[in-house]
Amino acid sequence: MATQDLTAQNFNDTITGNDIVLVDFWASWCGPCRAFAPTFTASSEQHPDVVYGKVDTEAEQELAAAAEIRSIPTLMAFKKGKLIFNQAGALPPAALEDLIRQVKEFDVDSAVSSQSEDA
Repeated sequence: MATQDLTAQNFNDTITGNDIVLVDFWASWCGPCRAFAPTFTASSEQHPDVVYGKVDTEAEQELAAAAEIRSIPTLMAFKKGKLIFNQAGALPPAALEDLIRQVKEFDVDSAVSSQSEDA
């Protein structure tokens, strides 16, 4: 599956309407962002069950601010609408594959219920 552009208008619906969503916050002037883009796109073709979204932080400054983006690229992973990974920096292909494996295996339901029990 190809990557899709996310905007303030479709961000929440995309996150909550899909099981697993990876979001790449980037900008055209960012060298590491441009270097990471082919890795992100290639990964999207390997995992059609995962939604790959890209947020142009220049075009979507309010969305980037709301997501508290401090440096780019920043990669976020959401599962069942919950943020489970948030890290700045471009990942090499093997690390991105490992992240996707971990996200797929992560039981967000039990993690959420155990957090509420601890509160």
